[in-house]
Amino acid sequence: MLLYVPSVLCLVGFCAGVVRERRRLSNAVFLGLTIVFAAVAALLQLGSLKPDLSGDVAIGLLVVAAVAVVVLAGFLLANGITMVRKEGRSPANLVSLGVGLALIVLLALLVAALVLHTRALAVAAGTAVVLAGHVAFLFVCFLFYSALYQRLAFWRRGDFVVVLGSGLIGGSTVPPLLAGRLDRAHEEHTRLSRRGRRPVLIVSGGQGPDEELPESHAMASYLLERGFPADLIEREDRSTTTEENLTFSQDLMRTQQPAARCVIVTSDYHAFRAAITARRLGVRGHVVGAPTASYFWPSAVIREFIALVVHYRRLNAALLLVILLGGLFMWWWGWPPTNHI
Repeated sequence: MLLYVPSVLCLVGFCAGVVRERRRLSNAVFLGLTIVFAAVAALLQLGSLKPDLSGDVAIGLLVVAAVAVVVLAGFLLANGITMVRKEGRSPANLVSLGVGLALIVLLALLVAALVLHTRALAVAAGTAVVLAGHVAFLFVCFLFYSALYQRLAFWRRGDFVVVLGSGLIGGSTVPPLLAGRLDRAHEEHTRLSRRGRRPVLIVSGGQGPDEELPESHAMASYLLERGFPADLIEREDRSTTTEENLTFSQDLMRTQQPAARCVIVTSDYHAFRAAITARRLGVRGHVVGAPTASYFWPSAVIREFIALVVHYRRLNAALLLVILLGGLFMWWWGWPPTNHI
């Protein structure tokens, strides 16, 4: 049972982190490590009990992983083409296509290393696999904990509901993505109101260079047209980023209630990163997500993950350097030997 001690310790760290503060990326990593250590322990235990079977299981896992990468690459390429066709060729819409192509390049590098039997390709392929594995682990942790975070119970009471803007169509029209956020905010406001409170709904979004009016004004009009009480709407019309959305909305909340608590509404793919930002800014609020179109979701989630990697760029740069130095060390050490390739 000692094999499972690392998994149990990570599980304790995860549970303690969730109880203390749910809006931390470390919770996602602890959850991922819990599962990885448990799986490794189970495989080691299987190897000790049934040595003949453990080899077949290892080969089976490698085959499953290879097939999964091929399927994922195909899915991302197809999704990238759909994004370009429906949303245009902006860099943000090319993310899933780019990741799909990167997976194809990784597979080609592995095949070349196996076919050509050169140490340079073997070291390059090994380093690329370790790097891809590290990124994949972090992405899966982020993906699963993001879904879990939105299902965890949050504050049953709230003094405010804050809706984050996302841009307008034609400079004045609320797009479906933003409409989904506003509809979800209306639902949250109704839920909180049933508990005997009348929370203020803050619509947050400034005016972009190609917009005829601030996003918050168009958002307020959308709610008013659907019967939402005008006296419970507050407009925050200066922000242009998520951080500004939260900062300026917090200023409005503090002028009315210094210790106010809130429910923040955004799209489901954006909820966890918005929660991390809210924690960093000291906003007393948890985030809920509105549904997103299925074709848009994969690319949007990858963009959110990239944004988090950039946010923690020092740590990720250090880990990247360690992996690259490991590859150089293998090359210098002469591994793998030429006769073993």
